[in-house]
Amino acid sequence: MLFLIGMVIVFGSVLFGFVMSHGQLLALWQPFEVLIIVGAALGSFLLSNPWAVVKRCARQLPSVIFGAHHHKTRQMELLSLIYDILGKSRREGLMAIEAEVDNPQASAIFARYASVQKNPELANFVADYFRIIIVGNLSAYELEGLMDQEIDTRLNELEQPGVALGKVADALPGFGIVAAVLGIVITMGAIGGDVAEIGAHVAAALVGTFSGVLLSYGLVGPVSANLKHLAEDEIKLYDAAKAAIIASLHGIAPQLAVEFGRKALYSHSRPTFNELESRLRGR
Repeated sequence: MLFLIGMVIVFGSVLFGFVMSHGQLLALWQPFEVLIIVGAALGSFLLSNPWAVVKRCARQLPSVIFGAHHHKTRQMELLSLIYDILGKSRREGLMAIEAEVDNPQASAIFARYASVQKNPELANFVADYFRIIIVGNLSAYELEGLMDQEIDTRLNELEQPGVALGKVADALPGFGIVAAVLGIVITMGAIGGDVAEIGAHVAAALVGTFSGVLLSYGLVGPVSANLKHLAEDEIKLYDAAKAAIIASLHGIAPQLAVEFGRKALYSHSRPTFNELESRLRGR
């Protein structure tokens, strides 16, 4: 919703200001200038990024446009999942959770939490470290170091779409200049002709520069920043999982261990202490 409101404000204010200054909207309709700019930007995006990043951008754009929903639901389900795994391991021993973490997609515990199970990277992150705890002999500090390394790598992956679009945003004013120069070339070919025709060519060239700058700072740049925010929100789930698991290795009880995880989340979206406690008691 905020994306759509922002779009209306950006383009609406620019176009409304132009019209109120006695400009003609049809003068801005230069489809071939837009084709040059957008086509060149798309081509450079494909040239500079691997297919995995391109696909990740396409998957994340709906979250930018319509907003990422159910932040608190995902957080609650992640912490509840870890609580269940820790509780079972305390009651029945570590080997009792081996079947659950060996295949999270077929696990009965993971199946209770659809938002986690639908995120294979996050589900595997949780499962992998419980598996390491079962089969390994790592201290809490060694395991925390390994987790930090994986979280850094995951953050880099999550930020790649935003970085890629940020580079496109940086290039768009340049492509606008390319379109403007081509428009001036056309104008030079019309020198000596009708003055109105020459004026139309100059206007089209200027619209090219205008379009490149507006698309850069009014659309693609903000989308790039939004993707970075989504990456930060996602990585906080990994931080929460790490905090809860490491706390449990220090001998802290499951209900308090997940509180360590809750505290790792952003304050504006994390569940409250009472919300999480009610959820765990209900489980």
